[in-house]
Amino acid sequence: MVVAFFIVLLAVGVPVAFVLALTALFYIFASGNTILLDSYPQQFYGGLENYGLLALPLFILVGECMNEGGIARRLMAMAAALIGSIRGGLAYINLLSNMMMASILGSTVAQITIMSRVAVPEMERVGYPRDQAMAITSAGGMLAPIIPPSMLFVIFGVIAQISIGDLFIAGIIPGVILGLAFFAVLGWMARRHDFPATEPLGWRCRVKALRDGLAAGLIPLLIVGSILGGLATPTEAAALACLASILVGRFVYREFDLRALWPALVRTARNSSIVLVLIAAANLFSWVITYENLPALAAQWIQAAAGSPQTFLLLVTLALLAVGMVLDPIPALILVVPVLLPVATGVYHISAFHFGVIVCLTLVMGLLTPPVGSALFTASALSGVRAERLALLLLPYLLVMLVVMLLLIFVPSLTTVLIR
Repeated sequence: MVVAFFIVLLAVGVPVAFVLALTALFYIFASGNTILLDSYPQQFYGGLENYGLLALPLFILVGECMNEGGIARRLMAMAAALIGSIRGGLAYINLLSNMMMASILGSTVAQITIMSRVAVPEMERVGYPRDQAMAITSAGGMLAPIIPPSMLFVIFGVIAQISIGDLFIAGIIPGVILGLAFFAVLGWMARRHDFPATEPLGWRCRVKALRDGLAAGLIPLLIVGSILGGLATPTEAAALACLASILVGRFVYREFDLRALWPALVRTARNSSIVLVLIAAANLFSWVITYENLPALAAQWIQAAAGSPQTFLLLVTLALLAVGMVLDPIPALILVVPVLLPVATGVYHISAFHFGVIVCLTLVMGLLTPPVGSALFTASALSGVRAERLALLLLPYLLVMLVVMLLLIFVPSLTTVLIR
């Protein structure tokens, strides 16, 4: 009955946060446990009582400050200096820039928004079709939730009550493997579609681009290095990155106008509030599914279907691919983790960090697949390319992501080897 109410609300287009909160309320009245109304506000507020959630608005602010300070453009010029003159060079530059940006932003939609302004016009100028340029930019955006810092990792860590810093570390090797796999796809596409070669850069221009990009490159190093070195928590690293973005944009590149800080803070508050209300409402929903005994039922069903950890992870991957096609990753993550994580760790003894990387990587694919795919439709709106066309061009990258996922499922040490 509760499940039917939940599905109906989703089907009629009620925002997910309201769906979660109303479903919890419906359960209280339908079950007759009206005494639970006394706990309803506390359960809502309790979803926000976590220090790790402070990292979310701070990382969003890092992206805002970086965009205002001209850091994205310097990172792309730095990537151009590293790649050199090869066929499809600008496509490689785009992807390498996305990998650098992924270590700062942690959000696919934010990354696609920024890179579409920086990379796509330049790629069109040298002869790339607009649809191919936007597809490459969108594919690069899929690296954002995997290479630390990652918004999805922060939320998973909060729900799972595990170290967010260690979860960031678990994503490093999978992120690099996925980036290299995307480079291989680009190499194949460059030959197939005869992508234009980049203009050769003189050593003087190359050295200048590397020098100018050095300060921008220090920001991801500051984030990852401070966490790996045990000098800062992810929240503290995000705060340091905010300060570094402002100082670099203001005093090194001299592009950050202090008058732009207030609008950036307003945008950060608006975007953060959307996510935080969703998390608070999801805490109510988790409360409901616990009372409904759904985790135990799911465990029984999956145990009957899966005889090994690998089979379990394959079933989870298939289920999350279907979920990711109709739900954004954050609400999907909030819905599935309380149900599946106890089964993964308690029944199959899978590391929570390994499971977190698999879940987040699977849900990222949903960002760029119909029928919902918020990143897909963001890319379509920004470029004017039809979503169906972008989805078709993204198919090779999505297939490669599936291959990488299978590798991670059968070689779990790739996610845990760096964790101390």
